[in-house]
Amino acid sequence: MDNRIAITIVTGFLGSGKTTVLARVLKDERFKNTAAIINEFGEAGLDHRLIRRIEERTRLLSGGCICCNMRDDLINELKEILNEYERGEIPLDRVVIETTGLADPAPILFSILMDPLLTNRYFVDNIVCCLDAANGELHLKNNPESLKQIAVADTIIITKTDLVEKETVNFMRERLNRLNPAAKIFQAANGKINPEIIFGDGQNRMEKISRRENFSEMKHADDIHSMSIKFYDALDWTSFGLWMSMLLYAHGEKMLRIKGMVDVGDSGPIVINGVQHIIHPPHHLEDWNGEERNSQIVFIMKGLDPQRVIESLIAFQNILGSAPVIEEVTSNPY
Repeated sequence: MDNRIAITIVTGFLGSGKTTVLARVLKDERFKNTAAIINEFGEAGLDHRLIRRIEERTRLLSGGCICCNMRDDLINELKEILNEYERGEIPLDRVVIETTGLADPAPILFSILMDPLLTNRYFVDNIVCCLDAANGELHLKNNPESLKQIAVADTIIITKTDLVEKETVNFMRERLNRLNPAAKIFQAANGKINPEIIFGDGQNRMEKISRRENFSEMKHADDIHSMSIKFYDALDWTSFGLWMSMLLYAHGEKMLRIKGMVDVGDSGPIVINGVQHIIHPPHHLEDWNGEERNSQIVFIMKGLDPQRVIESLIAFQNILGSAPVIEEVTSNPY
């Protein structure tokens, strides 16, 4: 178990019900020592007022979106929470950050991962995205922010399922599974959800990526493409890191998500997890835990032809030590 303090990021497009969900889970006695940071666009602070009636440890960042111009304030808030905890002024088990409906979670991750103090004392254990069952399809079609929020999520919650037919919910679940096959998908009616779905066990999200059963079930939408690649021989880690760095340097903004496990010849794999140009520090697992020993990596891209990634891999395969096996590439229009 990671001895740092877990951070959960809750995102979702405008009206997705994320505040209702968060307000309910913060009532749970098991998570009473959770500090909440609520980020809102504008000065009204309505979300903060709704949750503050329940949870007095809420922190409000107002006047702008975290991902655009509030990252310094976010970092300062996280450091202040840590200072209060270390001074014995507050109990603290975890922090939850609720973003605005227009936020891109990637810069939030970047802010946390790039600050030495924060990375030493905190880790991100879950990125949760809420999607409205009644209007979610429309949001995905018309708002690129919604697509990006779905693509980077570890957990997706379909909200307001009480307002639509069961067939609509099932269609939405299938749609989301195609958009982000590596995410876990749940449903919530009236904001009711098991809090452990959001907060979990405080396990570092880098240790959760071995769930690979859906990685090859990829269909797609809009100009977003999915690709699943396997390597059956161990890879040269230094060469793989060089290739990955070059790929992200050239196409980082188009690479919505990279997620997978890499066999480098050790007793266990290396877990990689990236959002756009941001790659978490690689996490080494002790063993394969019964998994087939090979490398499997999922790419979710927007506006980038998968063939370009394939060509770069083929060009590198001699120094990587293994030829890529393309399991599936899908790029169907919306």
